[in-house]
Amino acid sequence: MEKNTILFDGNPEKSEQPTTNEILRAVYDALEEKGYNSIDQMVGYILSGDPSYITSHNNARNLIRHIERDDLVEELLRSFLAK
Repeated sequence: MEKNTILFDGNPEKSEQPTTNEILRAVYDALEEKGYNSIDQMVGYILSGDPSYITSHNNARNLIRHIERDDLVEELLRSFLAK
């Protein structure tokens, strides 16, 4: 019987998290598929923080919650001003 200590790595290779851009695209697509005005709904969410502006279709509501709203606004400004 081997008596070596086994090292437990509680953080095995992190699964790749979607980028902010990927999340926004997925949320936009889910809102479009459900027939909503995607931009209006996303603006409503950003301004209010109320997740009910985002559909639960395709897990969009859960996805958008992975991004802090201030980080989201920062990312949008960076993208807008970079052009």
